[in-house]
Amino acid sequence: MEPLREVPQRVSENSPNLINNMDEYQDMYDTALANLDTFWLNETRQRITWKSPPTIGIEGSFLEVPEAPLKWFSDGKLNVTESCLDSNLENRGDKTAIIWEGDEPDDCREITYSELHDEVCKAANALKALNVGKGDRVIIYMGMVPEAAIAMLACARIGAVHSVVFGGFSAESLRDRVLDCHSKVIITQDEGLRGSRKIPLKQVCDEALEGEHPVEKVLVYRRTGGDVDWDDSRDVWWQEFVGEQSAVCPATICDAEDPLFILYTSGSTGKPKGLVHTCGGYITYTSYTHQTVFDLREDDVYACVADVGWITGHSYIVYGPLANGATSLMFESIPTYPDAGRYWDMVARHGITIFYTAPTAIRALAAQGDDFVKQHDRSSLRVLGTVGEPINPDAWNWYYDVVGEGRCNIVDTWWQTETGGICITPIASVTPTIGGSATLPMPGIVPLLNDSDGNELTGPSEGLLCIKHPWPGQARTVWGDHPRFVDTYFGMFPGLYFTGDGCRRDERGYYWITGRVDDVINVSGHRMGTAEFEAVLVSHDAVAEAGVVGFPHPIKGSGVYSYIVLQSGAEWNDNFSVELNLLCRKQIGAHAKIDLFQHVPGLPKTRSGKVMRRILRKVAEGEPDALGDISTLADPSVVEAIKEGAQAL
Repeated sequence: MEPLREVPQRVSENSPNLINNMDEYQDMYDTALANLDTFWLNETRQRITWKSPPTIGIEGSFLEVPEAPLKWFSDGKLNVTESCLDSNLENRGDKTAIIWEGDEPDDCREITYSELHDEVCKAANALKALNVGKGDRVIIYMGMVPEAAIAMLACARIGAVHSVVFGGFSAESLRDRVLDCHSKVIITQDEGLRGSRKIPLKQVCDEALEGEHPVEKVLVYRRTGGDVDWDDSRDVWWQEFVGEQSAVCPATICDAEDPLFILYTSGSTGKPKGLVHTCGGYITYTSYTHQTVFDLREDDVYACVADVGWITGHSYIVYGPLANGATSLMFESIPTYPDAGRYWDMVARHGITIFYTAPTAIRALAAQGDDFVKQHDRSSLRVLGTVGEPINPDAWNWYYDVVGEGRCNIVDTWWQTETGGICITPIASVTPTIGGSATLPMPGIVPLLNDSDGNELTGPSEGLLCIKHPWPGQARTVWGDHPRFVDTYFGMFPGLYFTGDGCRRDERGYYWITGRVDDVINVSGHRMGTAEFEAVLVSHDAVAEAGVVGFPHPIKGSGVYSYIVLQSGAEWNDNFSVELNLLCRKQIGAHAKIDLFQHVPGLPKTRSGKVMRRILRKVAEGEPDALGDISTLADPSVVEAIKEGAQAL
């Protein structure tokens, strides 16, 4: 076995560490496992501001999920913004809550907790003036500006349910989400900025609202001042309307199990799933994991450079850090603008101590060489984190040796939109690490590995990653479709949460995530369903069938590989790949790009008509001789044609 890295110990008098060494980790893990109810009740009472503290921990079990969603802290009442804002006013009112770095390095803002509280209250009053109330849904379709976080918190302040849609999604994808959750208001901006490129957010929003829809008002933040179409009966400027509101807005008290937000994620069917996270359990888990995993200290400058359109931005830019009274940095631009040293220049200027990013960004920056890193002072860094996808050992070692100079802890965190927060991870300053391994579960998380027949694997083994017991931060249901939630996550192994990921457990008990095993591709941390791609591809007049799988990609982790069967009489030409990618961009979003197209005479199908995706995956992964038994195929000759065509690419 490869030796573990020694963990740099950076003990500080102001460190509120929950876990200081591996013995303490094991003690806390055992304590949690012995009584999960007591463990989580203690955590939530200590860290969350409750109007009426809970006395009940968990209600229900994974076996009972088909009948009704799980409940945590069900007799408690709270408003999550009181933990994120009000509780920090007395002792941290003048502390910076959000540092915002815009598209240009010199475009920065700092917002204190007092200022953030006032801005959230103004935005909350604006929403109430737009007829938004408790339980109403609000879509947030914005770039990475502080007003996106303010909008999220404003919804939470009045008990409305927000659904943030990533600013790269298409009009059709936005419209699908608006219709699914029956959104009353959309909050957007004139344009977004990403590496000097303008993103026409208002224009996309307008396109999404063509035809019938439930949206009554569109609140528009002016970011660039670019010209946009305007509907006086519907559209409202943020600056004018929010600016004139009162900065006093009492928090609406919610039940612990009231929905806090809906976040859509790709599934194995073409229709996105609206995962529902609830108030009490989610804020407890994000606060707990954020403080524990990153060894958070009062004077830290914490930077998560994800987007609020994804769960990472929800949990570890907004809710977790603010509930812990941290200084959280929001980043609007891209890591290579104006050059590949942008991240490290930002670290030097802001004195960032904790830095959290995706393996895709690390691989892309490593490919640019070390000079972009070494020309900037990174002495403030103490903890480095990765999120969104497995990190390969080479990228991990570069992050550790070059960026962190061998003195920073790396926390390689595994979790999902569905889990709400980090589940398997090293704990900074505590867990011995090794490149490529997420190491050990958080206290309160009990992973296990199953084979495909549902048999639990013990000791060193490789199988399907499941979680045995509920935890407060997990999603409760799919909006409007609980049977789909049950079927997706509990249908394969009743009584267990199935993550959809493969995993290896080594001799140390460390966990190594091997990637998705279902029909979802993780591209640069963006989860996209193969069915989404296939539905778009076959909408082209010339395409009869399409099969889409993932394949290893040196930068993105996974790329998208498409097998195309043309309609009778159609001929393949080089323009098809351009046309089909434009179609994917239009119908899914700017992040949806197919890397490789292969024209094939047919797809490998069983006699019953089922496509054998394992064959497509093996060919795409460069393992055409490891296809296994193909005797059940209706036409085995198709496989040879696919193999030959792949070799020619």
